Amino acid sequence: MNKLIPASFSPRSFSLVGLMGLLTSFLLSSCGRTRNADGSLTTAGVIHLILAVYALFKLFQQPWSMGKKLVWGLIIFFFPFLGSLAFLLFGKDK
Repeated sequence: MNKLIPASFSPRSFSLVGLMGLLTSFLLSSCGRTRNADGSLTTAGVIHLILAVYALFKLFQQPWSMGKKLVWGLIIFFFPFLGSLAFLLFGKDK
């Protein structure tokens, strides 16, 4: 049974792949309203994408519990511009 799974795959690598998939789906779904008719991002979409990636990067660096990170992640996701700005202004530990 163990020969079916290569040694290079560990539970940690599966969680990393899952996390990357989650972040990719987050970025693709949250920029849906800021696209042109041809599918390209508008200027607002590019700004939101950069802001969301930076906010998520800073969120994962915080030494908080997973619950608090999840709440802030949902705020960033459901309130695209304001959620990212709120986290960057008020959510970080000083």
